[in-house]
Amino acid sequence: MNIVVIGMGYVGIPCAALLADVPGFRVTGVQRRSERSGWKIACLNRGECPFDGDEPGLAELLHRVAVEKKTFHVADDYAVCREADVILIDVQTPTDGDHVPHYESLREVSAQAGRYLQPGTLVIIESTVAPGTTQHVVQPILERESGLEGGVGFCLAFSYERVMPGKLLEYITDFPRVVGGIDAESTRRAVDLYRHVVRKEITPAGVLTAEMTKVVENAYRDVNIAFANEVALACERMGVDVFEVREMINARPDRHVHIPGAGVGGHCLPKDSWLLKYGLETYGEPADGESDELRLIPLAREINDGMPGHMAALIEDGLAEVGRELAGAKVALLGVSYLENADDTRNTPAAALARLLQARGAEVVAHDPYVREADWQRALGDGVQAPLTGDLWQALDGADCAALVTRHREYEALDLGRLKDAMDGSVLVDGRNVFELAACAQAGLVVRAVGKG
Repeated sequence: MNIVVIGMGYVGIPCAALLADVPGFRVTGVQRRSERSGWKIACLNRGECPFDGDEPGLAELLHRVAVEKKTFHVADDYAVCREADVILIDVQTPTDGDHVPHYESLREVSAQAGRYLQPGTLVIIESTVAPGTTQHVVQPILERESGLEGGVGFCLAFSYERVMPGKLLEYITDFPRVVGGIDAESTRRAVDLYRHVVRKEITPAGVLTAEMTKVVENAYRDVNIAFANEVALACERMGVDVFEVREMINARPDRHVHIPGAGVGGHCLPKDSWLLKYGLETYGEPADGESDELRLIPLAREINDGMPGHMAALIEDGLAEVGRELAGAKVALLGVSYLENADDTRNTPAAALARLLQARGAEVVAHDPYVREADWQRALGDGVQAPLTGDLWQALDGADCAALVTRHREYEALDLGRLKDAMDGSVLVDGRNVFELAACAQAGLVVRAVGKG
């Protein structure tokens, strides 16, 4: 079987590598060549992992399929789709400032795949999309470009990955999977494909049900994090520790309060609730009244998006205690990826915090042991100055405040006395429950922490 995987990112790379390890499968990854992506194509064709964070087993797997077995390689020419039995589409589907999905990449690769689409090919959308997108956006493009009819001339399905940086392979192989096709044959063929790499249950469904399941799954998590964040703010006001409260609640096996923190990032959670809303408003039945509209889910987004602002308020409050104003202060951000021990900066709350601090006159520097400078600058956006270094003590040198945003393992064993000595100031803001308040006080630090009064 010849398989083409379009999009070499956090989803496409591990999926392609796993499929290329199946006897009899040959996989070609397609990555649009640009100034940014040329190095990634070369890296993957050498059998090397392009991610700087921890990804157990991925480097070994890539070497095996690209170098030893030679069943995986990456190209920048969509013409390889002409020989494909299966085409997987794994491109980003971001939303804009108005929470409307940007499908430029999805539309482009669908058109490119459609131009080379042969009768009988199975196309699977793995990118997260608003419910209704596979049939209302992708299918018409494939049909127009190929001259074939979906469900007759080619098969089409949606099946989302549940990947997370740091556990890319595990979450593909060891999590249950939902597969939804536009017809029974599309579903059957997609299920048969995934059985080669997924060890858990694979559930067949309709395409719209599969799309809905993905966005609801992430909206569920986003709402629960928002609940934890709101409780953390309440605990701060009451002078108690939200993590003690959480631990005692979760002692019951049927309770699970999520973990509060400095903000919610990643490619999925900040946008999937909006994809649900967009799909409902675009392809669903019109609402009969206000009660039919989404209310809780957008409110949860507002709460989670507000946590970097709360971090800025804690920084300002800590500085005020030592007689400093935020304007003119130097703040060192510790951790700029959205997830611990990973290099992914997509929608990272550290970028939102840096923008807020700079807008209020602070000088911002950042440290992260995994993130590349170019990725951090891309996350910051134009006009924001917050230089990144991999040297922690360089970042702390002369700082008035250190603000921990990401719980990298490197920070968990940090010598608080040395941290204080490296800074000009003495303020530490903990956004991820890394430091004990008593230990901070003993080191002479003025500490503020999310969820701790």
